[in-house]
Amino acid sequence: MSHPSDLKFLVVDDFSTMRRIVRGLLKEMGCNNVEEAEDGQVALNMLKNARFDFVVSDINMPNMNGFELLKAIKADDSLKQLPVLMVTAEARKEDIVLAAQSGAAGYIVKPFTKATLEEKVQKILQKLATPA
Repeated sequence: MSHPSDLKFLVVDDFSTMRRIVRGLLKEMGCNNVEEAEDGQVALNMLKNARFDFVVSDINMPNMNGFELLKAIKADDSLKQLPVLMVTAEARKEDIVLAAQSGAAGYIVKPFTKATLEEKVQKILQKLATPA
């Protein structure tokens, strides 16, 4: 897993404009293989039925929020190695701590730039490429 452009991304956010923004930023980074889900439940079904390499998920969503999605991914043997980048409008310390404890690969606060997203994705990929 060397370059983000080789990966299949799943962008999870209940706000379609935000999904479009993230998809656009990923596209600018050269990532054209991006699918979208409007909540954690839809995302989890998609993850179980297709292969994805990277999840970018909002935290605050109806039906199944980002933390519940993250826990479900980490509890599933076939999905637990998936990097999950959490995105939220609130930079609450307890959310950041919970995200890290729950196994999130990273955390970004909205609004963010392409540079921020790119840097986070690259950092996560580098971490994955380096055996622990």
